[in-house]
Amino acid sequence: MISQPQRFEAAIRRFDDANRADPNREVFEGREHPRELLYAQRMTHWLDRLDPEASEPLRLAARSQHLCRWQIPRNEYPMDRAGYYRWRTRLYAFHAEKAGEILREVGYDAATVDRVQELLKKLRIKSDPEMQLLEDVICLVFLENYFADFSHQHDEAKLITILQKTWRKMSPQGQQAALQLPLSGEARALVEKALAAAGEVGSGKDG
Repeated sequence: MISQPQRFEAAIRRFDDANRADPNREVFEGREHPRELLYAQRMTHWLDRLDPEASEPLRLAARSQHLCRWQIPRNEYPMDRAGYYRWRTRLYAFHAEKAGEILREVGYDAATVDRVQELLKKLRIKSDPEMQLLEDVICLVFLENYFADFSHQHDEAKLITILQKTWRKMSPQGQQAALQLPLSGEARALVEKALAAAGEVGSGKDG
C-alpha cells in the first residue's frame, strides 16, 4: 500500500524526469526513448507482474535502479573484471545517493530513504525477500529486453557463463517467469544450452 500517493507519484515523476535527460536513446515499438527512462519503466512493469502488492520502498527502488546511470560511464574504469566490479560498486552507491536526495526532497522519512538505499546497494540478496524480488526483476528485464543484443557482443562460452550466473541469482519464481519469456530462437537456444550444462532446464531450481 502506498502511504501517501501524491508523495509517491512526485518521487516517481522526479526519477523519470532525471532519467529523461539520458543522452542515450533506444528505439522501442517504433519510438525513440531515453534509455534509462525506458529501463525504469520496464522495471516497474516486471515488479507489478511478480508482486502487485510490492511495498512502497521496493517500488521506489525498482524505479530508481539505474537512476542517471550514464553519468558514470563504464569506460571510466579499466575494461577488465576488476574494473567492472569497481564500476558496479560505485554505481550502487551513486544510485542510492541520487535516489535518497530526491526522496528526501519530496518528503520521505529517514527510515524509508534508508530502506530504498539498502535495496539499491544490493545488500543480502538471498536473505532479504524484497532484495531477492528486486534481483528477479533485474534479471527478467535483462533477459527480455537486452540479452539478444548483448549476445551479439560476446562469444558463446562467455554468454553461457553469464546466463548460468544470472540463473543462480534468481528465485524459483523468477526462474519460472524467465522460462516463459518470448525470447528469439537464438537467445532461447543459448538459455537452454546454459541451463542444460548446469542440469537445470525446466527445473525452476534456485541453483
